[in-house]
Amino acid sequence: MKSGLLLIICAVSVAAQVPSITYTREFRGSQPPYFSIKIAKSGDLTYKESPTDNQPVTARMQAAAVSALFEMAGKLDDFRSPLESGLKVANTGKKTFRYDDGNGKVSEATFNYSTNQTAQQLLEKFEHIGETERAYLDLERTSKFDKLGVNDSLAEVESLWLRKQLAAPSQFIPLLNQVASHQSYMHLARDRAARLRDEIKAVDGTVKTTPAADK
Repeated sequence: MKSGLLLIICAVSVAAQVPSITYTREFRGSQPPYFSIKIAKSGDLTYKESPTDNQPVTARMQAAAVSALFEMAGKLDDFRSPLESGLKVANTGKKTFRYDDGNGKVSEATFNYSTNQTAQQLLEKFEHIGETERAYLDLERTSKFDKLGVNDSLAEVESLWLRKQLAAPSQFIPLLNQVASHQSYMHLARDRAARLRDEIKAVDGTVKTTPAADK
C-alpha cells in the first residue's frame, strides 16, 4: 500500500517538474478576444478561450515541433528580457510569453510589437497553433450541430494542413473518422474527411496505425 502511494507521489512530482511555455493574447474586438496556449516539454498542449475555462481543448504535439518552440524560447533567454519594441505602431493586442521551469521559477515578457526576429517567429508558431485549435473547435461544433457546415470546416482544416500549419494534427483523427463513416454527412464531406485522415496518418508519427486508433 505504501509503495503504491509512493509511486503516485513520485509521478505527481515528475509531472510538476515538466517545463512549459504559455502564450496569451488579449485583444478586445478580435475573435476570440482572449486565448491562451500552454505547451509542456512533454508535448501536452492546452488551449483556452477564457482564463477561467475549466474544460480546455487538449492535444499532443510532435516532439520535433515542441523542441523547436523551446529552442526559440531559449534564444529569448526564456523571456527574462523585454520584447516590446517601443515603436509607435498600431495596437495588435497584448501578447505574453511565459516560461515555467516546472520547479517554481517563472519568467515572462509582455508586448504589443517586437522587432526581435526570434520573437516574431515564435509568435507566428503560436498563432498557427491557435488557428489549429479554433479549426478543431469549429469542426467539433459543426459535426454536432450543423452538418451542412461540416464541409466548410473541413476545408479550413485542410487549408492549414496543406500550408503545413496544422499543429497536433492527430487530434483531428477521431472527428475525421466520425465524419468519414457516418451517412448523415454529405458525400463530399465524407470523402474529404477520409482523404485528410489518411494523409495525416501517413505523415504524423504520433498517430497509431492499429485498429484501436480508429475507434
